[in-house]
Amino acid sequence: MSKGKSLPDTWIKNQQAAKATQVAFDLDEKFQYLIRKAALDAGVSPSDQIRSILGLEVTKRPKRPRLTVSLSQDDYAILAQRYGLESDAQLEIKKRVLDDLVQFVDV
Repeated sequence: MSKGKSLPDTWIKNQQAAKATQVAFDLDEKFQYLIRKAALDAGVSPSDQIRSILGLEVTKRPKRPRLTVSLSQDDYAILAQRYGLESDAQLEIKKRVLDDLVQFVDV
């Protein structure tokens, strides 16, 4: 870019976001629960709930609602045994885990 041109707004916002610092708070379990519950009730992330409590801008971009869990190779081996699969069949294991989660909710 030449000296006379400025950066597009989206680039500037990305630069600002990259400079943001994540801040963690050690709160009593009860406070954490209440903030997370408020976020869940509002359909937002706990981070967005905290920003809202603080009167800060909350991004309106749509977020994919998803649950995550970290699985180690040992976890895959245990799940593979549970489902009668090979431990390297991670996609099939993921499908079976999803079925178990859906069954849990349908109970």
